[in-house]
Amino acid sequence: MDGTAVILCDGLYASADGKTAHGLVRETGRYKVVAVIDAPTAGKDAGTVLDGKFRGIPIYESLSGISEKPDYCIVGIATHGGRLTDSLRKQLHEALIAGMHIVNGLHEYAIDDPVLVEAAKTSGVTITDIRRSKPKSDLHFWTGEITKLGIPTIAVLGTDCALGKRTTSRFLLEACNRADISTQLIFTGQTGWLQGAPCGFVLDSIPNDFVSGELEHAILECAEQFSPELILLEGQSSLRNPSGPCGAEFLLSGCARGVILQHAPGRTYFDGFEELGYRIPPIQEEIALVRLYGSEVLGITLNGSGLNEAELIAFQQQYEAELGLPVVLPLKEGVAGLIPAIQQFMQGNRN
Repeated sequence: MDGTAVILCDGLYASADGKTAHGLVRETGRYKVVAVIDAPTAGKDAGTVLDGKFRGIPIYESLSGISEKPDYCIVGIATHGGRLTDSLRKQLHEALIAGMHIVNGLHEYAIDDPVLVEAAKTSGVTITDIRRSKPKSDLHFWTGEITKLGIPTIAVLGTDCALGKRTTSRFLLEACNRADISTQLIFTGQTGWLQGAPCGFVLDSIPNDFVSGELEHAILECAEQFSPELILLEGQSSLRNPSGPCGAEFLLSGCARGVILQHAPGRTYFDGFEELGYRIPPIQEEIALVRLYGSEVLGITLNGSGLNEAELIAFQQQYEAELGLPVVLPLKEGVAGLIPAIQQFMQGNRN
């Protein structure tokens, strides 16, 4: 582990915009999370607020409430446009002055703020901007070598963004390994890096021409280093979200012939575009679209936002009957119900 860490949430921990913090509270191999900063939920346990599971991570109103200084201060939220807000800048400055290294996963780089840079220099600590891309000379174009790999690959895609694809990916990784399927996960977002996943890259920080090549390179590197029986790909956004149509790379450039599809039946419109009326297409259409790309949906995972438990279970039963696929509720029952479908897929996709 790199050290102890506090997570800044700036009032958004109990919302979908706190998803980076949620991932770190659930699990991270890179840091020991000792506190969360979030005024609306201050005084509670971060795990209890997240999913009802006590994790011994207290939530404080401000950094000044922490008695023992952590090594790192991490931005744990997604802001509109990935901007560093004035409030976040103030808290990051406070952390730097207190001698904490700061880690920022937003699109706007903390290293570009001269006030923060000066504070880091004065305290002798570092600023890490996860989304700062490598030099173009270090990036990769797609070569086609992946077509010779021969390791079954499954992408965890979604019908929208902010559905919990990364969480489901982590659950699948654990479930597959428990089932004696040697499995590795390619992370493609900042939270995967923060959690200490060994293989991957931050997709939305890569110039578009290099995305396919970086994905291929990450998969090939993973195969060479670990020789897994199965590779999982953490998906991003969705195939038809107008603000970030993403997913074709995983199916085409990443050669993912299997798909686990995450869906929120309680949502009508793409996240953040309710007023514009951008409706999420029916899940049946998404399954058909995946098939047109040459891949197959192996199972469905449901996000229950906007639904009570009875409504969510009703959708689960409805989709199982209509689609003829296993449908699971990751946060309620885990993903073990997908293992037989994954094993069947692997049998048919070994060279």
